[in-house]
Amino acid sequence: MIPSSFPSKEEIARLTAGMLIEIGAIHFNTRDPFTHASGKKAPTYIDCRKLISFPRIRSTLMDFLAVTIMREGGFEAYDNIAGGETAGIPFAAFVAERLALPMTYVRKKPKGYGRNARIEGAMSEGQRALLVEDLTTDGGSKLSFVDAIRDTGATCDATAVIFFYGIHKGVEDTLAEHGINLMYLCTWWDVLAEAKRRAAFDEETLTEVEAYLNDPNGWSERNA
Repeated sequence: MIPSSFPSKEEIARLTAGMLIEIGAIHFNTRDPFTHASGKKAPTYIDCRKLISFPRIRSTLMDFLAVTIMREGGFEAYDNIAGGETAGIPFAAFVAERLALPMTYVRKKPKGYGRNARIEGAMSEGQRALLVEDLTTDGGSKLSFVDAIRDTGATCDATAVIFFYGIHKGVEDTLAEHGINLMYLCTWWDVLAEAKRRAAFDEETLTEVEAYLNDPNGWSERNA
């Protein structure tokens, strides 16, 4: 069902951060930092895939994402909701259902046999596609997915995610240069604020996490 309530962006961010904390999708570890895909160390890790196992929270966040898409992108702005392999696929399906739109998904690379396709489902030339993902860090993977969508003759000028890191400089500018608008529910800053409000982690951990958010590259180098 298409959502009809419109919480403010700030309220959506606060509630989203709280739900991610509640289900244990947020991990802070300053003594034994996580290694991200980039190879850099960080005291933070988020597991958005965990959301699919919590139907009440999942449903609420998908309502929030649908509302955000309509408010920031437009009520009649899209013809096709595309999920990025693999994490974006369930969320694209949930959003497509709410917006009463067709759903497709984009492979990371051609599957190597059969039609050798990157787009699965029906996407046609001239359709306005929206890329839905779980999160974005530096935006790099989004560019490849968007290019695959555009190769079909469809257009894609936006991506919507549940979580945007919001700590690396120039990400939104890089996406904008590629003709992509970024829509999201919350960032690490929203999570930190809600974690402080709930006292969800000890004060020493929260202080160190804040230091990382203010200077992720410097923190990573000091803790390599």
